[in-house]
Amino acid sequence: MKQIEVQILQQSYLLSCPEGHESRLLDAVERVDTAMTRIRDAGKVRARERIAVLAALNLAFEIADREAADLAAATQPVATPPASPSPGAPMAGHQESLLPDTDQQRLQSLVQRLDDALGDDGRLL
Repeated sequence: MKQIEVQILQQSYLLSCPEGHESRLLDAVERVDTAMTRIRDAGKVRARERIAVLAALNLAFEIADREAADLAAATQPVATPPASPSPGAPMAGHQESLLPDTDQQRLQSLVQRLDDALGDDGRLL
């Protein structure tokens, strides 16, 4: 087992990693750091624990979306696309990515739900 020191939201962590999986761990660290930085930079949330919970929820939501899309694609019958699609119609098999505005709305919704659940004390535990 190899140990790697990483930084997430400007805090150092020493993580264990199986040999040969360092790049996957570093990719995961980068995703978590990016998600947490976006939440912190949005301005409303400052507590590191709350930022971590929101980032974890966002990442889990993205994974669930991908799994649902993969399952839908796997169970959907293969259809022959029309010869000339109507203007503005989506292309067969095309999936739109989330827009930054949509991400911002989801984040605000999650922050509000977390705030409502935590009440006035602002503590996770």
